[in-house]
Amino acid sequence: MSEDAQLRVTFFPPLYLQRRIWVLDILRREQVTEIVDIGCGEGQLLAVLCQPAPSLSPPSPGVLVSPSDATSSALEESDLDLHPTRIAGLDISSHALASAIEDTAPASANASYTRWEPLEVNIWHGGLEVFNPAFVNAECILATEVIEHLPENILVNFAPMIMGVYHPRLLLVTTPSYGFNARFSPPGLTDPSGFPDPTKRTNRVFRHHDHKFEWTTEEFREWCEGVAQEWGYQVETATIGRALEKDEWGRDEELGGASQVTVFNRLEGEAWATTREENSTWMRERSKTQTEHHLLAVHHYDAHVHAGKRGSAEEIATAVADKFEEWEEAELRLEEIWFTEEIGPMCGGWVEVLIEAIEESAKFDLRRSKGQRRGDWPVLLVGGGKKKKKTSEWFPEQTTDDMYEDVQEGYCQSSPDDDVVFEWGSGRYSSDSGVDLSWDISKEDGAWERAETTWTSQSSSDNTDGWSTVTAGWDLDIPDQKT
Repeated sequence: MSEDAQLRVTFFPPLYLQRRIWVLDILRREQVTEIVDIGCGEGQLLAVLCQPAPSLSPPSPGVLVSPSDATSSALEESDLDLHPTRIAGLDISSHALASAIEDTAPASANASYTRWEPLEVNIWHGGLEVFNPAFVNAECILATEVIEHLPENILVNFAPMIMGVYHPRLLLVTTPSYGFNARFSPPGLTDPSGFPDPTKRTNRVFRHHDHKFEWTTEEFREWCEGVAQEWGYQVETATIGRALEKDEWGRDEELGGASQVTVFNRLEGEAWATTREENSTWMRERSKTQTEHHLLAVHHYDAHVHAGKRGSAEEIATAVADKFEEWEEAELRLEEIWFTEEIGPMCGGWVEVLIEAIEESAKFDLRRSKGQRRGDWPVLLVGGGKKKKKTSEWFPEQTTDDMYEDVQEGYCQSSPDDDVVFEWGSGRYSSDSGVDLSWDISKEDGAWERAETTWTSQSSSDNTDGWSTVTAGWDLDIPDQKT
């Protein structure tokens, strides 16, 4: 096939970011606080998880002095940030884990933002087929772009170990969709830059040289439903990653997205717990003869000393008024006030305390707007006159919107290799794509499916058995060719 016959296929945001957004959305929706990343590779996902939330989760009723109906409503709507307290990464590549250890260390975390909650990070070295008691009953386990790298003798252990032995409340899995590969060439032609099935089981051409398989949506759904039924989980599957270009042969709906995603939710009950225990005993016993996982690093992040210790409403209101005077402003956005050195600690890390102090004070007028980001709510100084043009003085060249976008996505710049056929979108996820990753993440249905990355896979050069040549995460920010 000539180069002219190759189809232009681009994604925005990049596909690895769309997978990450999908994972983040589920974690926030489920209010997950403990996460294990199987096949974490160089730790891009873990590094993002290490970034602090902008504030504490909404406080208990006793924290607020006199919660009004409006404040109570804000409490119910506000907490869509992620608040992890324990995260762990596992990979078989010691080379990749060296980067994970460095990038998850407190010294590498974003020091420009206050941390309101403690966090523990554990980095483990070993294979997924080996039992690790630290992962038992984990709240959520992730395996993004991992299973397609597993040789058959390791893949058969995936569900028994993860869903049987560890039985997390949530299991999130992503893998390439083989059907989408047709989108890169006209009907009847094969993409020449692909990789023939290395196992020789099929005549399929894969996206990455280390893929041991790539499943169609029907094959993936069948596998998901089978392991869910065996180990007691509900399952939902979908695809994400539509090309920006419209397919001239009308195949877009038929082929779906470039990545397949699935959420496994554990079924509760004594009967299922017994079934998992009995059917996975052999995994535990076999692991006794295998090399145990090695804990390479433990990082501890401390919370701010004033976290959970609020000041009085009068003190907070006075401090806010001082900021208006210092900046010579008559109007500020709520997040401009919050992202100052003094205000957050005075509120104990709760933005709801700031809202209460502002609304109770006669000095200010807080203009709530339904459907607007809470951080964008304007706060007017009563009798303050006309608002002057203002920039963020604590970050003169950076707006507060930019600031918070940086802390949320953190390590999201991609550095593509020799990607010949595909074009990469921006390495930074912007609010234009439909998901506000800051104060109030109320995503429209399907917003994260509007655009997507190219194929992305992450390989580790010193992988010994192939199961973890992917540097998983939310997904790796160092894409290979077409994963």
